[in-house]
Amino acid sequence: MNPDKQIILTSLLARVNESPFVIVVDYTGLTVPQFSELRNRLTETGAKCTVAKNSYMRKALNEAGLPDIGSELVGQTAFVTGDDEVFSAAKVLKNFEKEFKKPEMKIGILGQDILDTEKLKALADIPSREAVLSQLLGLINEPATRIARILLEKFDPEREHFKSSDSEEGEEEAPAAE
Repeated sequence: MNPDKQIILTSLLARVNESPFVIVVDYTGLTVPQFSELRNRLTETGAKCTVAKNSYMRKALNEAGLPDIGSELVGQTAFVTGDDEVFSAAKVLKNFEKEFKKPEMKIGILGQDILDTEKLKALADIPSREAVLSQLLGLINEPATRIARILLEKFDPEREHFKSSDSEEGEEEAPAAE
């Protein structure tokens, strides 16, 4: 194999091996500024968009031991890989497609599973890890917040309720002490 082609293949293989996912998109019709914007948005989420010959990507996926999606690698395709979450990358692609009507998610690989377009769009609807953690924290804190509110209402010296119950208790205690 040509040394230049081997360098490209090695680079693609490294990118595929380092990423827990690969999303294949058809970027036909995207302008250069739009494609640059897509790359910038993906970079913010820790994902990268790579354009490579379909035959090179087919070889890289095969060498990485990933499922065969060769039948989908036709036309102008770009490959999205990332460091961490597939959710964020899928969300960027879905929102970008809504905004510009392009690119179109074709297929994806998550671990050893092949994801069709519908599954990729469903992944895009899942909240990010940070959002789920904040929701969980809110649920955990809710009982403590309720207890704090109840205690504050019951024993807050600034409230009318505390003053009236305090004076009633003082009247009751006085006769018992005599």
